[in-house]
Amino acid sequence: MLKVKVDLGKRSYAIIIGRGILKQLGVFLKELNIGTHAFIITNNFLKNKYGAKISSVLSRANFDFRFEVVLDSEKSKSIQTATMVIRDLAKFNKKKKVFIIAFGGGVVGDLAGFVASVYKRGTSYVQIPTTLLAQVDSAIGGKTALDLDLAKNLVGSFYQPRLVFSDIDFLRSLNEEQLCSGMAEVIKYALIKDKKLFNYLENKYQEIIKGDPAALEKIVGSCSNIKARITSSDEKEVLGQRTILNFGHTIGHAIEAAGGYRKYNHGQAVSLGMIAAVELSRGLKLIDEKLAVRIGSLLKFYGLPSRLKGVPLDRIIKAHYHDKKFSGEENKFVLICGIGKTKIVRNVSLFLIKESIRKLDS
Repeated sequence: MLKVKVDLGKRSYAIIIGRGILKQLGVFLKELNIGTHAFIITNNFLKNKYGAKISSVLSRANFDFRFEVVLDSEKSKSIQTATMVIRDLAKFNKKKKVFIIAFGGGVVGDLAGFVASVYKRGTSYVQIPTTLLAQVDSAIGGKTALDLDLAKNLVGSFYQPRLVFSDIDFLRSLNEEQLCSGMAEVIKYALIKDKKLFNYLENKYQEIIKGDPAALEKIVGSCSNIKARITSSDEKEVLGQRTILNFGHTIGHAIEAAGGYRKYNHGQAVSLGMIAAVELSRGLKLIDEKLAVRIGSLLKFYGLPSRLKGVPLDRIIKAHYHDKKFSGEENKFVLICGIGKTKIVRNVSLFLIKESIRKLDS
């Protein structure tokens, strides 16, 4: 079992990573002393697959609980769904000391975190991420979010969980597409911060694709450490250090929104966004063609898309203007100048942005 600390003073918390650790969840929850009644936000697939196990663990630890099931879709990150969940939570909360458990992937985590941040002006919550994408990225750092039709994650808050509990065994439930989707975020971490991790991903891709538990535990641990360090140093992205976590996400989020959140899942869109960012980096002579090809090859190893299909350029450009990192008319892109080395570039020309996206369609 690996324990990683997100160091935020009074808001500090642990990320617990291991295989087969679900049976110890009750012990960790009791140590937190955050409540006696758990409101578990999840989806139907996870409730059916793991609901009995979670129920048994919580019952043995003398917790009362209720499952709140939402659709397993990006559409659940909506104001309408959040309102429904908050109403159900309020009904459950009568004369109880309630805390929230986010049991699922990025959608459930973002939604549950947002609900926790606004219900009674802040309610304790715990992240139990069940996808690779959530374990390495979205469950850590306290970013909560809902989507609007215009763009992704436009409504949200910074609100830290009290614990992130990453059991690698949950990743057995993922199919190859879901696993590969999570690998987009893993590759992002390697590109922005960890050359050794990048080399590991190149050398061990066959084991990782097959879901080797030891390999998955290693990459979850590596990414969790990186995210914890960055979050600890720049919790609310005011110093610019946390901004590098958005590598590939400016165009990636725009592709998701332009495709109506149906054409590409988050990892696939981020993969395309990273290729666009790599192309921008090459166009601005921050990297050479050889490195650009190497990065593209790694994304292909993990079954991630390198070509854009069925999403019009004009919709992507329109959606990208809603990126949260932009300030007025000034855009801001996270680019790379080598593996593990980033550069934040402002006022990238619209011509270069369009050319980087056109490359995806060529």
